[in-house]
Amino acid sequence: MKKIFLITFSLFLVHFSHGQEIIAPFKEDSEDPQKMNYVYDRAQHNEREKVQLSKIREADMMWSRKIWREIDLRQRVNFPLYYPQEIRKGVRTIDRKNLFDVLYDAAVGNDGKDGESIRVWGEAHIDDEFRGPWLSKSEIEDLILGAYEEVGQIIENRDGEDSVDVNGNLVRYAPGRDEAMAVNRKDIKKWRVKEHWFFDKQRSVMDVRIIGLCPVVDGRDPVTKEFTGEEIPLFWVYFPECRKVLKNALAFNMAKNESENKTYEDIFMKRMFASTITKEGNVQNRAIADYMVGLDAILEAERIKEEIFNLEHDLWEY
Repeated sequence: MKKIFLITFSLFLVHFSHGQEIIAPFKEDSEDPQKMNYVYDRAQHNEREKVQLSKIREADMMWSRKIWREIDLRQRVNFPLYYPQEIRKGVRTIDRKNLFDVLYDAAVGNDGKDGESIRVWGEAHIDDEFRGPWLSKSEIEDLILGAYEEVGQIIENRDGEDSVDVNGNLVRYAPGRDEAMAVNRKDIKKWRVKEHWFFDKQRSVMDVRIIGLCPVVDGRDPVTKEFTGEEIPLFWVYFPECRKVLKNALAFNMAKNESENKTYEDIFMKRMFASTITKEGNVQNRAIADYMVGLDAILEAERIKEEIFNLEHDLWEY
C-alpha cells in the first residue's frame, strides 16, 4: 500500500511541477534598432500596468485641499522630464523621449500602447478646470505648429547663410512639420501641476493625487526672437488619463543604472521631482504671485507646505 501511495504521489508531483523557464536566445541578427542597442530584450516597461490606487469615498474625506505647483526643469533632479532634446542635425535617442514629446505624440498620433490617445484642453492661461470641449488633433498641431503654416519665414543667418540669394532676393524657408516647431521644445522650462491633497480616515493617511499637467513655454518676441520674460501655459492634460501612456514611457534613471527601468509614471507617482507651490485653494482664487513677490512668495509657498505637513502630524499622539 505504501508503494502504491509513493508511486501515485510521484506521478502527481511530476505532473504539476514546473521546470526552470527557458529563456529564448538573444537574436544577434535583429533588425529592430531598440533591440540592437542592448545585449538583451528590454521589454519590462512595455508590459507594465498602471499603479493601482486605493478607492476613495467622499465619506472618508476628512480634509482636502487643491494645490498648484511648478516644476522647474532647470533643476538637476528634474532633468529626466526635460531631456533628451533632439537637435535637428544631431543623433536621436531611440529608447526614450522627453515628457512633452511623449504627451504631444500621444495626443496627435495615438503613440500610446495599443493606440491609446489622450485629450488636450486649450486656453490654459485662463482655465485649468478642464471645461469646454477638448482640442482636436488639428487644433493641437495648430497650437504648436501654427506659426509655420504661412508661406514661410525669412531666413536670417540660418546655419551661417545669408538671407538673400545670389540675385539679392529674400530667401524664404518653409520647413516640414517634424522640423518646424513654432514652440521650441527647448523653451519649455516648466510644468504646472494641479493636485488634490486629502486625509483619508478609512486608511488614516494623508495622500495626494495629481489631477492635471500643463507645459509652460518661455515667450519670445516674434520679430527679434529674444526672450520677453513672459511664461505662456500651452495646454492642460488630465493626468489620470495620461497614466496609460506614461506607464510605458521610459525616463532616464538619475542613478545611472539603465537596468532599472523607470517610467514617467514612476516619477510622478513616487514624487521624484522638485517643485514650488504657486497656489492653494482660496476664497479669492488667486495665486501666490498675486499678493506676494520675491522672497516673500517663496516663504509663503513654504508656509503652505509646512501647514499640510503639520496638519497630518497633529492628528497623532506620540
